[in-house]
Amino acid sequence: MGSSENGSVKYTVEIKSLNSKFLELNLRLPKAVSDRELILRGECSKLIERGKVNINVSTEYTNQTAKAASINAELLKEYYKQLQHIAFQLGDTKANMFELALNMPEVISNNDEVDEEEGKVLVAAFYAAVKQFDQFRQDEGAVLKKDLEHRVQLILTHLTEVESVEGSRIPLIRERINQYMEEAVGKENVDMNRFEQELVFYIEKLDITEEKVRLRSHCNYFIEALNSQDSNGKKLGFISQEMGREINTLGSKANNAQIQQIVVKMKDELEKIKEQLLNVL
Repeated sequence: MGSSENGSVKYTVEIKSLNSKFLELNLRLPKAVSDRELILRGECSKLIERGKVNINVSTEYTNQTAKAASINAELLKEYYKQLQHIAFQLGDTKANMFELALNMPEVISNNDEVDEEEGKVLVAAFYAAVKQFDQFRQDEGAVLKKDLEHRVQLILTHLTEVESVEGSRIPLIRERINQYMEEAVGKENVDMNRFEQELVFYIEKLDITEEKVRLRSHCNYFIEALNSQDSNGKKLGFISQEMGREINTLGSKANNAQIQQIVVKMKDELEKIKEQLLNVL
């Protein structure tokens, strides 16, 4: 909310907004300054990039008679005199000639015109409101940025947990397959050379090194884009999609209950990131 006054009039501008992909502007102005609507709309499109924005302008005059309607006394007298003459000719003496004359055209005129000085007061109030509106958005953005950075750091922490568990994963898989082969065909019937070849081929399919490297790279790129001065809402959305692909692949290739539980935690944080990105321009 912003306000400005010059001693005789005070303008107050209130701005409210909801998140939206585009600028949807609803501007409510007093009739006296309705001719300034196009100017204010043009400034809004420059200063407020998007959102469902409601702007309400109210006026308060220090001198309550400043905007009183004016009465054309000479014209009122002439109408009254003519109406009396016609009523006398018709023999109607009960009609309220004064009320009829008062409602005749151009007898009462409203002072709806706003001078240049008052227009400047309105514009000053508008800019003051936009300044506070921007400050509120910046404060909200700082909180949002901090939360997004925290979520990405949690994903990186979970990735470190995966790496700590991963060391024992391959030996356990190797031991499990070896035990299964011995029970199925007997140890003496296992061709160890062929077994090692097949085991290497199988373990290569379960390797998650590339997924870990790409996920860490995406997380770092996300934070870099987040700290950029440009509007990167769409870019952050694309990066989060790539993060999701790597997390999903990592979970499907893990073949380990503990790693898959950590992957679920990663997915939970990523969903929270995507929800927050809906509020990022």
